[in-house]
Amino acid sequence: MNIAYVRVSTQEQNEERQIEALEKHGIDKWFTEKVSGKNAERRELQTMLEFAREGDTVYIHDFSRLARNTRDLLEIVERLNNKGVTLVSDKENIDTSTPTGKLMLTMIGAIAEFERQNLLDRQAEGIAIAKREGKYKGRKATTIDSEIWEREYARYKERKLNKVQLAKVLKISRPTLDKLLKDAI
Repeated sequence: MNIAYVRVSTQEQNEERQIEALEKHGIDKWFTEKVSGKNAERRELQTMLEFAREGDTVYIHDFSRLARNTRDLLEIVERLNNKGVTLVSDKENIDTSTPTGKLMLTMIGAIAEFERQNLLDRQAEGIAIAKREGKYKGRKATTIDSEIWEREYARYKERKLNKVQLAKVLKISRPTLDKLLKDAI
């Protein structure tokens, strides 16, 4: 069976470019999702990995759609190989059923991880410079009307609200609420 895995990072992005590129392979089953590739804990990816069987071929547009770091990429490929599933990357023109394909996969994965780390390092350096120059203040602190906080916090202490409900009433995230509760104790 020919299987395709298509991923874009955000809801705003369009997966049509990848789908169009992979259609030539006569895909029998498509797995698509709009989620960050920062880790391999993605619903459609995991479903595809479970679905693939010996003799199947999984097609991807490029390796960055499958994984953002070498470790995840190699683990996914190893999982597919252990099941007897071939992986083909359309853009890189690499087929993991060949020794050359396996070598190229390892090298490309390492380069992709190197690029990602360089991007994160440059971002951190830029933020450090901006902070030093007083241009970067970070996210603005969340402010909550003290009267509303006191009333709702009292309801929370009386167990009339749980954390999820309290966060919703205050229109803040759970991590922000956890920080406020920690400060209140």
